[in-house]
Amino acid sequence: MRKIAQDFAAHLSGGATTTCHCWRLQRRDGVVLGFTEHDHDLAFVDTLFLAASGFSASDGEEAAGLPASTSNVTGGFSSDAITEADLNAGLYDGARVEIYLVNWAAPEQHLLLKVQEIGEVTRQTGQFQAELRSFAARLAEPQGRIYTRRCDAVLGDARCGVDLGRPQYRAEGTIVAVSDTTRLSLSGISGFADGFFAHGKLFFLDGANAGFSVDVDSQALVGAITQVNLWLPLSPPPAVGERVALIAGCDKAFATCRSKFGNPQNFRGFPHMPGSDFAYTYADGTSVHDGSPLFP
Repeated sequence: MRKIAQDFAAHLSGGATTTCHCWRLQRRDGVVLGFTEHDHDLAFVDTLFLAASGFSASDGEEAAGLPASTSNVTGGFSSDAITEADLNAGLYDGARVEIYLVNWAAPEQHLLLKVQEIGEVTRQTGQFQAELRSFAARLAEPQGRIYTRRCDAVLGDARCGVDLGRPQYRAEGTIVAVSDTTRLSLSGISGFADGFFAHGKLFFLDGANAGFSVDVDSQALVGAITQVNLWLPLSPPPAVGERVALIAGCDKAFATCRSKFGNPQNFRGFPHMPGSDFAYTYADGTSVHDGSPLFP
């Protein structure tokens, strides 16, 4: 049962109140930020809560048991504390959020309403909206392995075992053209076939995006130029002359694991699992149903 301090309870039971909401946000990298919907900064629980212009929350619902309740918080990039670059970099994904009800006339009178985490974040020019979800939402996440024909390891992790630091899986180049926020042209990369870096990573070695990485959708050679298409648009866009590194990609198929990486012993899928097209067929005299492997 939630206990309310006597002085705050007396204030809430009065005829007029001076209350507002505050959000204390702790990112996974340990950075703590505070925001309030009030028009002046507030300070309590060793945190300065900034009066962020346009920072507001939607209505939320609570229910008994373990429902995965959600709400939204919306704001602009008017505060230096939250930048579009940090949101694009995923620094707020999964961050812990404490929501307080506060007497802004006497901030020492406050009540912790709930603790949530940031889920989906959507962005528009100059604005963001973050989903706040309860920890019960984790109960809906898949647990354990999934029985599938494709590998469920991440390329280069301990379960995969491929060393992506080896030169045959990595190349460095220079941006020579930026068609748009998802299409780049690189020079200085040679000896790699079309699609070798598809489903891989592109790391920025300098420039405004230095230290960040993005997912590669496709890659092709046009003469001496390597053209790269990214999954998501970049913000801020890169500039001509910046250096990048491309890391090989994997489509999670057994044939790719064997031929491209020479790593079939660590394949973390079930390549001999029949697909739905095979499972739904029948013995018609032409298809083979002799129990032999579907893959050589």
